[in-house]
Amino acid sequence: MTGFTTRCSRRLAEILGPIAQIVAFVFALTCAGVSSAQEARFGYAAVQPADDSYVLEADVLFDLSDQLEDAVQRGVPLYLVVEVEITRDRWYWLDERMVRRKRTYRLTYHPLTRSYQLAEDGNQQSFDTLEEALAPLRKIRGWVIIPRKKLAPGTSYDAAIRFRLDTSRLPKPFQVTALASSEWTLDTDWLQWTFLATARPIP
Repeated sequence: MTGFTTRCSRRLAEILGPIAQIVAFVFALTCAGVSSAQEARFGYAAVQPADDSYVLEADVLFDLSDQLEDAVQRGVPLYLVVEVEITRDRWYWLDERMVRRKRTYRLTYHPLTRSYQLAEDGNQQSFDTLEEALAPLRKIRGWVIIPRKKLAPGTSYDAAIRFRLDTSRLPKPFQVTALASSEWTLDTDWLQWTFLATARPIP
């Protein structure tokens, strides 16, 4: 009976070993006494006409907290999302949504090559440092949002943009931690502004 109990205990330890390591890592990150990351915000945002379309330009001011940076270096992928929408005000009804677009970036670290990978919609770039990997997220340029013909020249439209960490795509133990710790929160408020659609110049 004692031998059977010992084998069961050993088997249980083998099964729970990896889970216990993950829980211990999450607990350590939660309890670590580190400084908080600055609140994410936009330093600049605009919708600009460009040939046959309107493109988005935005500067996102943010840093990863020590916990998020440590998680990336330990192999946890981060999914960072940029969302933008354009609407037209209608006094007699609900606002008309002209377009809503979203980009999801996957940030990972590869210890064998000691490089960071940033992937978006099948495109992947490799960087030597974390700061280099975050640069495309901090300065967004030339993102085609909507064909120019979809917006009436001389009409005002409302634009809105936000940036956030998608915590729903974290591993389950980290999702629990994200609910209880601000160190795992990275998002901006919606930034809203109004712009005037223009006609394409006649060649």
